[in-house]
Amino acid sequence: MTNPLFVRWQGRSDSRVRLICFPHAGVGASVYRPWLNLLPAAVELVAVQLPGRETRLREPPLRDLAAAVATVLPPLRALDDKPYAFFGHSMGAVIAWDAAQALADQGGPLPARLILSGRRAPGVPDRDPPLRHLPDEQFVGEINRRYGGIPPQVAADRDIMALLLPGLRADIAALETHEPDIGTALDVPLTVLGGTEDERARAADLEAWRKHTTCSFRMKTFAGGHFYLNEHRKAVVAEVLNELAPWTGEAGLGRQDRPA
Repeated sequence: MTNPLFVRWQGRSDSRVRLICFPHAGVGASVYRPWLNLLPAAVELVAVQLPGRETRLREPPLRDLAAAVATVLPPLRALDDKPYAFFGHSMGAVIAWDAAQALADQGGPLPARLILSGRRAPGVPDRDPPLRHLPDEQFVGEINRRYGGIPPQVAADRDIMALLLPGLRADIAALETHEPDIGTALDVPLTVLGGTEDERARAADLEAWRKHTTCSFRMKTFAGGHFYLNEHRKAVVAEVLNELAPWTGEAGLGRQDRPA
């Protein structure tokens, strides 16, 4: 796959399943690089790199989630050489879900598993007003109030923020103007993860995903807020591996956990 949309840090020709990961708002594929050393050789990690970030920083960011899905769909359809799963956190969960719906509409191939994190189900309303129109300082402050994730030293560095804000603003605009399809259930096993203190995706918001699959549904929460998965990376990857166990045979065992 020589496509700028996909980032692979290590080729795994002997892998048996592909894990395609969609980043949250404002960041790129590298947010998933720390997962690489926690995954067994049977899993090929592929991270999605949307325009306007990291290696694609010179490209204008997309301001519409439908456009993002349209961008990822053609290369995703070509990934039919082995089973694959989607993982997406926050905005990444929205894109992963919409991409899976679009694949279903077009006749597949569908992911073997959908693992969505830190995002309320389609049809669950946002509890907060839009923030995409706020001035930069208020915008950053409100992002941190709602989600966290921008360290004070980064927020105080004008040069870094000048690089980060265009992509983050575009992503927030895309999320706030997105109209999800609330009536479609997919024939794909669905696992939903979240943080116990995440006000953006409370337990009831996660549970509401149950009606969006005709297959098995599982929900698990971890202590923490919206970015709980940074604090519990090893445990989150173990949960992902539980879902991939039919292909890896290593349920819950990351590379660093396996016995010698």
